[in-house]
Amino acid sequence: MWQRIQSYSQAILERDPAARSRWDVVFSYPGFHALVLHRIAHPLWRAGWFWLARWISHWGRFLTGIEIHPGATIGERVFIDHGMGVVIGETAEIGDDCTIYQGVTLGGTSLVKGSKRHPTLGRGVIVGANSQVLGGFTVGDGAKIGSGAVVTKPVPAGATAVGNPARIIHAETDARREEAAAKMGFSAYGVTQSDDPVSVALRGLIDNAAGHEHQVALLWQAVEKLSCQIDPNCVPPEAAREETFEAEKLNELVGK
Repeated sequence: MWQRIQSYSQAILERDPAARSRWDVVFSYPGFHALVLHRIAHPLWRAGWFWLARWISHWGRFLTGIEIHPGATIGERVFIDHGMGVVIGETAEIGDDCTIYQGVTLGGTSLVKGSKRHPTLGRGVIVGANSQVLGGFTVGDGAKIGSGAVVTKPVPAGATAVGNPARIIHAETDARREEAAAKMGFSAYGVTQSDDPVSVALRGLIDNAAGHEHQVALLWQAVEKLSCQIDPNCVPPEAAREETFEAEKLNELVGK
């Protein structure tokens, strides 16, 4: 247990630039306190001391604003940042090195007792603030859940889920995204550059329109050249021969 507690504090020191010392973490971080109390309640729950485990869990909720059911399974080096309003259900499983922000719910959609009702998070998953992950499915290793997302289906390893209902953005399309965050091993709040589906769609339309304008300009240049070869006294047709579509500026406006 002491080793697990050390891993929780070390994870906070590594991932939160506001943490100045281990003493700061031990005395001032509600996420750390909630995990420590869970480390006491969880073995009691597994041993059949359900009332006592729930009582400890209730006091953890009262003191920290973080509700972790004593039946939940939590791995090493987990970081609950800020944490107010976090709810983690009974059959939830959280892998090593996960980061969970405030307002997150790892909830269930089934009323069948004894079933796998809550999600499983793989290693290194980041769950952004106020997102809801609902159901007994798996979120793959290294996946990111964007802030405010509502996830009701499995998320592949390394993918990003954003929106309500959540849409999946695969890692291979985002290889150059947030290079600095990737070097640190995580992305704050599960927010990555260009992961908004609306802005992605708009950028696709902008790039497509820019390509069409380029083709039209080339066609008119070719028509003008052919016309003047046939008739040296020709008057060039009135049409755009240069590209004026400002794709770069429009992409900046939608968040490229």
